Amino acid sequence: MAAAGLYFAMVFSAGFVLGPVRVLVLEPRLGGLAAVLCEAPVLIAAMHLAIGRARRVTGLVARPATMLCVGALALMFQVAADFAVGWSLRGMGLADQLARFATAEGWVYLGLLLVFAAMPVVVMPRQGPAST
Repeated sequence: MAAAGLYFAMVFSAGFVLGPVRVLVLEPRLGGLAAVLCEAPVLIAAMHLAIGRARRVTGLVARPATMLCVGALALMFQVAADFAVGWSLRGMGLADQLARFATAEGWVYLGLLLVFAAMPVVVMPRQGPAST
């Protein structure tokens, strides 16, 4: 689905820009958990904006099942990209990357992944009562 790919690409791009700011600027000053917590609302706002834009650009009709599929497919893209970036840029194997979820920062990130997957349904336009 084009909408899922576009949604993923926009949010991944935002995270790719925010990540170095978090790691190089915020983490040394605030610590890892506080830095991730500072980044989280910005990523959630990016998710909200991105799904609306992806729907408009692709002309996707917002139906619950469709939006669930968009979120699930975008999440699969995100997880694959996370592992690819972790392996290629950081030299982290699968076990190392999964171990990061055992940290407080990892729990916050897991929560963000769930929000990312759910956002297409959460911001889906609500249908009012049928007019006669």
